[in-house]
Amino acid sequence: MRASLLQIDVNEGESVESRRGRVASLVREQAGADLVVLPELWTTGAFAYEGFTEEAEPIDGPTHEAMAKAASDAGVWLHAGSIPERAPSESGSAAGSGSLYNTSLVFSPSGDLVAAYRKIHRFGFDKGEAVLMGAGRDLVTVRLPETTLGLGTCYDLRFPELFRGLVDNGAETLVLPAGWPERRRSHWTLLAQARAVENQAFVLACGTAGTHAGVPQAGHSIVVDPWGEVLAQAGAGEEVLTVEFDPAKVATTREQFPALKDRVLGLEPPRR
Repeated sequence: MRASLLQIDVNEGESVESRRGRVASLVREQAGADLVVLPELWTTGAFAYEGFTEEAEPIDGPTHEAMAKAASDAGVWLHAGSIPERAPSESGSAAGSGSLYNTSLVFSPSGDLVAAYRKIHRFGFDKGEAVLMGAGRDLVTVRLPETTLGLGTCYDLRFPELFRGLVDNGAETLVLPAGWPERRRSHWTLLAQARAVENQAFVLACGTAGTHAGVPQAGHSIVVDPWGEVLAQAGAGEEVLTVEFDPAKVATTREQFPALKDRVLGLEPPRR
């Protein structure tokens, strides 16, 4: 299976419309890949909080339209990273939080939207995403011909129980778009490897390059195998990281070293 992670430079001088067109062109250039992955909030920048409300769009908005066409043109499965989603107002939701979500979109090679994942763990503590956006509630997996994807986003990487739940729901390849800051880059690599080892799964983690609202980005998108070996890692700048891997290695690893069978805690039925 061939995957391409598009580590996009999200600098502030480029308009959303211009970046959307540029990224669509990059996706089309990946024809021949099985899976293409984009970073978190690449339309706005993960730390450009002041733009979330203005740039938020419905799931079927302009980014959906552009990415659906790009996936169809290239004939690839496309994890289109995430967008600031503006959802219909929900009864009883807190002001300023209930109508916005950090939402990932996944498209089939025919351009159909096959999954949407609202980020469960919001970053910022008492500011930024944590107060501007609502929290997702559902675990999301996507079945591809070669493997089953389990979806997470950026800060989710710090919460191993989410990925264990995805594995319980059949995930074999964990896909994580991110806007991870450079100052915590060592955590990025460490946690990506940890999630791969403890779940005996591939991890495909795609970050951004550039600077968001004055916050330098880590870049260094990474692909890790079920034994924790780094198969490929990008540098700091804009880059297309392409790697070939064998999804069958997940089953082989779990058979050769059946640690998941020895679990004792957290064995309640998975939420579907």
